[in-house]
Amino acid sequence: MKKNGKLQGLLRTIGEYALSVGVFIALWWIYVAVKHVPAYILPSPPKVWSSLVKMFVKGTVYAHLWTTTYEVILGFMIGAFLGIVLGYVIIKIDALKTMLMPYLIFLQTAPKIALVPLFVVWFGIGLVSKVVLIISMVLFPVLSGMMLGLESIPPDVRNLMKILKASKWQVFSQVEMQYSLPALFASLKVGIVQAVIGAIVAEWMSGKQGLGYILTYASSTYDTPMLLAGIIVTIILGIATYQVISVLEDKFLYWHESKN
Repeated sequence: MKKNGKLQGLLRTIGEYALSVGVFIALWWIYVAVKHVPAYILPSPPKVWSSLVKMFVKGTVYAHLWTTTYEVILGFMIGAFLGIVLGYVIIKIDALKTMLMPYLIFLQTAPKIALVPLFVVWFGIGLVSKVVLIISMVLFPVLSGMMLGLESIPPDVRNLMKILKASKWQVFSQVEMQYSLPALFASLKVGIVQAVIGAIVAEWMSGKQGLGYILTYASSTYDTPMLLAGIIVTIILGIATYQVISVLEDKFLYWHESKN
């Protein structure tokens, strides 16, 4: 019964998304046709679809898609790891919170587009500068989620572990990480979206490969159908990576009340 309910819920969600997208495309198509909007300003859905299909049939998009995906995964994994470790250490050592938080907040609030040229000067125009930018965008949300999760542990639970004479590893694995997972996965979802945005921004500013480069090229040549097709591929990449985190969340948080 529970599986059937989940399947019905999934099918209903897919249907709602499909209906929403269908209505949007219909309104877009009608607007372009009625207003006679030039294609270089807003092309019709068939022209965008034709450009999208052409990108995949000719194979021009695959290398760019792989480049962006690799940057996103690498930057996200490093940023998430550093965020988890730093969040844990900062909670354990109060002095570090006072010392590091101002710098981390500065890094988070600094305009990322302004940081790209600086990273290019420091790390070059290749992969490293892009991954560093992605790490800077992922780090703070994950760190904040980890800190929030650790701070949400009830004192009674910690006292119980002391009474039971639990080892540090048992406290970490069975209490601290378990209580941190809900907030941590929420922050990881934010982080993966930030990673995609960071990769596109970096490629837009300094890349010669990747989806961001496709958007730059299409914009500079006024190829609006290609530009919108590239945006669609970017959105699909964002949705796919977000769903991977959601699947992992369901796997690791099967016990949580939000999953029942």
